[in-house]
Amino acid sequence: MAPRFGVLGPLQITGHDGRWLRLRGERQRSLLAMLLFHANERVPTDRLVDALWPDVPPKSYASNLHTYVSRLRERLGDTPIDHAGPGYRLRVDDADLDLLTFRTAGESGRAALRDGDADTAARHLRLALDQWRDRPLADLALPALDAEVARLEIERLTVFEDWVEAELAVGRHAELLGELQSAVAEHPLRERLVGQLMRALRRSGRQADALAAYRTARTTLVEETGLEPGAELRAVHAEILRGDEAEPATDEWPIRQLPADNRVFTGRDGTVDELTALLTDPGGLPVVLTGEPGVGKSTLAVRVAHRLQTAFPDGQLYAHLAGATAPRPVGDVLADLLRSLGVTGPAIPDDVHAKAAVLRSRLADRRVLLVLDDAADPGQVRPLLPGTASTAVLVTSRRRLSGLLGAHRVTVGSLTEAEALDLLTAIAGTRVTADPHGARRIAAACGNLPLALRIAGTRLALRPQLRLATLADRLSDEQRRLDELAVSDLQVRAGLALSYAALTEPARTTFRLVGAAAVARVPSWAITVLQDGVAGDAAVDELVESSLLQPVADDACGEPRYEVHDLVLTFARERLLAEDGTAACDDATARLRSAILSVADRLGRHLPAVFPELPVDAVPVVPMPEESLARYAADPGSWFATEHSSLVAAIGGLVERGRYRHAARIFERVARYLWPQGAYTDLRTCASALADAARAAGDERVEVWAELVHARVLHVRGRYAAADAKYRWCADRLDGPALAWVLTHLADCLIGLGVPEEALALTDRAASLSTEDAVAATRSAALNRLGRPAESVRVDTGALAVARESDDPRAVADALQSLSWSLALTGELDRAAATAREAVALLRDTTARRALARSLRTLGAIQAGRGERASALAAFSECRAIAEEINEVPRALSSRRAIAASWVGDGRTDDAVVELRVCLAAYREMGSVSSVAITLRLLAAAYDAGGEPEKAEKARAEADRTADPRDSNAHALTALLMNLTRVPGPSLSAP
Repeated sequence: MAPRFGVLGPLQITGHDGRWLRLRGERQRSLLAMLLFHANERVPTDRLVDALWPDVPPKSYASNLHTYVSRLRERLGDTPIDHAGPGYRLRVDDADLDLLTFRTAGESGRAALRDGDADTAARHLRLALDQWRDRPLADLALPALDAEVARLEIERLTVFEDWVEAELAVGRHAELLGELQSAVAEHPLRERLVGQLMRALRRSGRQADALAAYRTARTTLVEETGLEPGAELRAVHAEILRGDEAEPATDEWPIRQLPADNRVFTGRDGTVDELTALLTDPGGLPVVLTGEPGVGKSTLAVRVAHRLQTAFPDGQLYAHLAGATAPRPVGDVLADLLRSLGVTGPAIPDDVHAKAAVLRSRLADRRVLLVLDDAADPGQVRPLLPGTASTAVLVTSRRRLSGLLGAHRVTVGSLTEAEALDLLTAIAGTRVTADPHGARRIAAACGNLPLALRIAGTRLALRPQLRLATLADRLSDEQRRLDELAVSDLQVRAGLALSYAALTEPARTTFRLVGAAAVARVPSWAITVLQDGVAGDAAVDELVESSLLQPVADDACGEPRYEVHDLVLTFARERLLAEDGTAACDDATARLRSAILSVADRLGRHLPAVFPELPVDAVPVVPMPEESLARYAADPGSWFATEHSSLVAAIGGLVERGRYRHAARIFERVARYLWPQGAYTDLRTCASALADAARAAGDERVEVWAELVHARVLHVRGRYAAADAKYRWCADRLDGPALAWVLTHLADCLIGLGVPEEALALTDRAASLSTEDAVAATRSAALNRLGRPAESVRVDTGALAVARESDDPRAVADALQSLSWSLALTGELDRAAATAREAVALLRDTTARRALARSLRTLGAIQAGRGERASALAAFSECRAIAEEINEVPRALSSRRAIAASWVGDGRTDDAVVELRVCLAAYREMGSVSSVAITLRLLAAAYDAGGEPEKAEKARAEADRTADPRDSNAHALTALLMNLTRVPGPSLSAP
């Protein structure tokens, strides 16, 4: 049996044995109070933090809050406290919390009173009032709940008045007098209470006392507010003067017109909270819920309206405006609302403006929530707006209703994946959790759209034998998807068709053409290219107003972008094929593809080349908006960052259609962005597809070019032997600058394999075909491996002078990095550190992530030699993060090895041995002789520190056999990293 809680008075917890449970600490009690006041609802973490620490929260507030919740869970036992998104939810039955009992019993009482069952109403309402022991949370100072406590006390007073009404209806007027007189004394301005006291006194034969109560009330009202009593109280006074026994007509308030709340409702916590705040804001501005068809606007509106019942004690009015089908005349809607407010027959004017005036009069000073569902346009809404801020208005519409000035707009989007799976589970049951992969595929095919998910879930619920994987397979077929998303009268296609039918012809044409884009986020220039002059900006504005396009943030270059839901995109493509035909669809797709490739070709020229030029067919120039071109030309890297996925897909599409030479031209441009980013997977994918296509066509030039790209990717991923073979294959088929490029990188690969003599010879050959500067870094590395670092310094110094003249920060940084390491090998660590730091600083302002990783690794080694342990480890850690993200194995390994060396200095020898052995195995597989030797010497140091001299000697002996005695690079790096094994201090955890 769960504990029972009380907040309607001092905070109280009663265990299943009837004993009180006590919580220690004010914050623990405040946390429980916050959760109980919002029982069964998510309380955002921010609200809890503000409540527990109203001044300034501690830096560790997150962990402190988690600790308080954990302790509360332990103390409460069977009462669950769930982690709900960014917040917590305490689950409790209505019967186990006095606040919930109060509200449930109060609503039951009001329902019985409306049905004319006064006796039952009195019992329920008395039960509600009996939950109150004192002022809510009387023993807690909790400013975060002050406003809610105040509203709750008003709610209690309303329930008390309803109870009095029920008691009067069954004739128990004499028994009421004592409580009524006390209530009026406490709330002398509450006219309904005064009227009830007057009626109870009159029915008890005390007519004079009833009139005296009226005089007292009138005097108080006039003195304190300057107002005469209202019409209802004056009517009671008049009845008593006449001696009229007839009761006045039953007050129509509160009015409850909301449709039933959908019990299968998941997610939207943030939006519900936002709407709640907007609708209870004293400003009283209308709130417009907008979004594409099927996103769940009406369901959300009804959910929020039900939740706000207590905030609007006079009721909730609801009107369906049928804006998506046949918009209802405003006069008819006004007449219905007036009838629900008790205005009937001749009292309802004929004129629309007069009806609107009566509505405003009836709603004046009433706390009512008016829900206007499915509005067609602002003109249908304006006459329905109340004249005072006390009545809140919530409007749903597929259109944004931009003409409704001053309104708050909340756009409803699709559910998150987790919310979508929760909704499927709520409808279809445990089958969903039993096949999470199938469920995720269904949710993805539905685009997490609530209507589509409800249809899919209902189909599963109606057909227990239907496997989730089967339905997912059917939905994955784009041509069948909308057919599958239909059950009974629920149809995704039908909802979209209504919005489509309401568009003008230019907007319909533009909408259909967007279907050719086949991407969820479409840039403004792409829509212009697709339109091809058939429509303009007005058509796009209309699609935005109709929620078929959603404006999203501008891209990195400032180009406007629009989001299209997956199912909306499917419908648009369906209409394009049905109304315009396959040829028109193919033409629009080709037009868009050609445009993006044309832009890539033009912008790519402004980025530094990373692979040899490939003389192939030029890409045709496609006209596009000059404003967009200017934005992108100002920052080509940002454009490639935004579009690179589309470009990689477009390159693949060109190859599939046999246009591999155009694909090669674009790939060479795109690679200028991909290579510095370390996007090796995309590079390999495009290179492999190009090589296969060129080989099949007998085009050796393109095949060799694609294979040299593939070789470079193998190289940086540490697959030296495979890269060596592919470089040599390419070298046998090339000449001129392209051959020089291959020979230079083959030399670099051979350095890793421990063959520096051949590497140096290859750089001489490459320089004869190109320039000394192009091979400087590789020549420097080869000289270092041959024990000639002074020569390396001269080579690097010359290369740096040339790079500085180029004004290319990446070229300067590359030269600085190479020079810094050569200086380190000559023992000039101070100058080396300054040079390496300059390289890192230059690269931080570029997108060259792989070059940044390399410079960080060099800087870390130099700082280790200078005894700057913390700085060295920070550099190695950052290098490791970048290298692992782009899967550049050699640099990731070298950083892990350095960090493991630092653990030896910290006394964590066991951890260091394990990590160094992992690195050693990887280097052996890679074939990197120098790296194997360095790692063995570090491993020997770890064994020495751990008291295992025999293992240390064995590792050291193997290192001596493996190492090249001329390799000043390995000798210097070992010495620098050994410094980390000797100096204890701050270290890093395992990767």
